[in-house]
Amino acid sequence: MAKGITFENYAGPSKHQAVALRSSADFSAFYQCSFVAYQDTLYVHSLRQFYRECDIYGTVDFIFGNAAVVFQNSNLYARRPDDKQQNIFTAQGREDPNQNTGISIMNCKIAAAADLLPVLSQFKSYLGRPWKQYSRTVFMFSKMESVVEPRGWLEWNATFALDTLSYGEYSNRGPGSNTSLRVTWPGYRVIRNLTDASQFTVENFIQGSQWLPETGVPFFYNLTAAS
Repeated sequence: MAKGITFENYAGPSKHQAVALRSSADFSAFYQCSFVAYQDTLYVHSLRQFYRECDIYGTVDFIFGNAAVVFQNSNLYARRPDDKQQNIFTAQGREDPNQNTGISIMNCKIAAAADLLPVLSQFKSYLGRPWKQYSRTVFMFSKMESVVEPRGWLEWNATFALDTLSYGEYSNRGPGSNTSLRVTWPGYRVIRNLTDASQFTVENFIQGSQWLPETGVPFFYNLTAAS
């Protein structure tokens, strides 16, 4: 686990992929940490991971990988990219429908960083795009600022993975959370019931009650506590 550490890669947006931290460790926990870069900031590579009260800054695909990962009470900040770029908060990499992986973002803030705010109208920012065929990402109980484009999600390449991905939103709030103009892909849905949303909790998604208590990191294990 890591607590109170900043991981930074200052290569800048023009250098493209420049990871600040890659985690491939099972039962990895990050508490009150910051991850600061541009493209590909945080590589949640594999296995079970948990992030609590963290700040993640980036531009293109800045949380990506194929871990089973839950973010709670964290801040996701889109920065100013290069002039011809756009921001994508997540790019999940599930390659097989049988993999128990995905990105679960709960009770977080989705916002623009200070350098993006003055030029917000010049750049588009999206919740995610499908890096791999069975990409899976959910946002739940999160506050989405106006930085989020009304359509919400972005294609990777034409129609790739649009019918096999699994993207969902559940009980979010804020000006960027309106789902009325979201994409109409077969794999996207507004999650309507507690049972479907519950599969992405700390308890069910990363079996957190079995290993998180010994880290001392605070967490809520189900949706009742999150709401």
